[in-house]
Amino acid sequence: MPTTSLAPPVLVVGAGPTGLTAAHLLGSRGIRVVLVERNSTTSNDAKAISLDDESLRTLQSADGLDEAIYPIIVPGTGTRYFGVGGRPLLHARGTGDQRLGHPFKNPFAQPDLERVLREQLDRLPSVDVRFGTRLTDLIQEPGGVRASLRTGGEDGPVEELEAAYLLGCDGGRSTVRDLLSVPMRGRSFPDVWLVVDTLEDTHDQRFGMHHGDPDRPVVIVPGRDGRCRYEFRLKPGECAAGSPPPLALVRELLRPYREITPAQIERAVAYSFHALLADRLREGRCFLLGDAAHMMPPFAGQGLNSGLRDAANLCWKIADVLAGRAGDALLDTYDTERRPHARAVIDLSVRLGRVVMTTSRPRALLRDLLVRTAMLTPPGRRYLTEMRYRPDARVRAGAVLHADGPGCALVGTMLPQPRVLRGSSHHLSRLDDVLGQGWSLLGIDVKDDDWTVVARAGLPDATAVDVHLDDRAPRDGADRVGIADADGRLDALFTGLTGSFVLVRPDRLVAAVFTSDRAADVGAQLRTFAARPRTDDADLDLDPEIQHDSQGVPR
Repeated sequence: MPTTSLAPPVLVVGAGPTGLTAAHLLGSRGIRVVLVERNSTTSNDAKAISLDDESLRTLQSADGLDEAIYPIIVPGTGTRYFGVGGRPLLHARGTGDQRLGHPFKNPFAQPDLERVLREQLDRLPSVDVRFGTRLTDLIQEPGGVRASLRTGGEDGPVEELEAAYLLGCDGGRSTVRDLLSVPMRGRSFPDVWLVVDTLEDTHDQRFGMHHGDPDRPVVIVPGRDGRCRYEFRLKPGECAAGSPPPLALVRELLRPYREITPAQIERAVAYSFHALLADRLREGRCFLLGDAAHMMPPFAGQGLNSGLRDAANLCWKIADVLAGRAGDALLDTYDTERRPHARAVIDLSVRLGRVVMTTSRPRALLRDLLVRTAMLTPPGRRYLTEMRYRPDARVRAGAVLHADGPGCALVGTMLPQPRVLRGSSHHLSRLDDVLGQGWSLLGIDVKDDDWTVVARAGLPDATAVDVHLDDRAPRDGADRVGIADADGRLDALFTGLTGSFVLVRPDRLVAAVFTSDRAADVGAQLRTFAARPRTDDADLDLDPEIQHDSQGVPR
């Protein structure tokens, strides 16, 4: 007979990087979480290999989790591209200024990442981690989700667990997606690639290398401690996708770069790519994240990073709803905000594969000519080296308020993270460490009277921050934190916005830019997402003490 346990607010299915990150983001906000994973341990497969600056910032928001991640990554410098005959084309390294507060693109080994994320969950008493446990069924009810969980093998005991919400982070063969009958649309590709993760390698570059020679496209990504990944596009007949690659083939392809012994091969697998997107990311009280929601070729390095972006977008919304600060309409914005960008990233990944990894010699020669020509002009050089061909990540619809006027270009974009001087002590801090985990409201050289008006506008509870421009010293108010420029980027960011307020969501997206005379209108629009009056909070199952501490300021 199934047993019934006390229901936590959130059930996370799948303990890969996306599920582990979601558990951190929720648990660090005081939300009780049950995280289940069908396997007995975290994965030993080195699948994803690139963690970008936005993902590190997301991990930073989970009580400084980025500090535990840095020892397992190589602070990277992007990707170098080579054309026909191995001739260098360009080094795509972003702007190089750590705009989001972290290095742009960072190689790592996925087993190391999952191990650290799992170990760090022990800091969060509100998170219950259960390996060797799989979801077998789910039933959606008006007040939550009833999930059937089986521990052990086919004859193992079944537990029925009730949750307010369920997050499907269980990969490309998602059980959650299947149980919800949500189709994925897109295409799979016939091309087969051999991926070899090696040990004791001599590559020491802090960048990936894409060799676009049409005779044999190759990707090389050095990692830490002698690890290195090689990816080779296979020719017809060399090895089928899913088949074990022969050692002779692995040695033959690696020979131009190194000699290899079986003991130095950490993993070798032949596989093909998919470009798929779920029809919807929300189904009632269930949500799809990561590979359960979208799959893409690896050429943009965004597969895992897109999953962490899903978690960053969704988890603060669930936390606000569970705490009674927002209503169900806020959760609808997860699909509205994430699906367009996920589709754009999938399309970019496909295009990069066609262009960079083409096996057509005429197309490759034309590519090289166009790239070299573009690199001769400053706009072309910036477009390529700063990777401006990446999709615009601006959120155009959802929990953002677009309006004309100064600062309109910031709305819906990720707020940069400069270093700032904090308070009368002039302590040097990262901006996010000042803002805390919740909403934040930055007043750009505004007056006390403006703050008084804004306080009556019905905006979300937020950390109030006075931004002092023009190289002036910061000072704290009675209920506000003062910050000032420490590296030139804060002043540059807010130039022209004197007298304005910048409302920033917990995921660091700018929700609105406005002056005090528009504050009431902004508050009214945001109340579209407000919670209905609550008569019974008994089902929230929050830990108030943890929530208070993680937000950094009392509620």
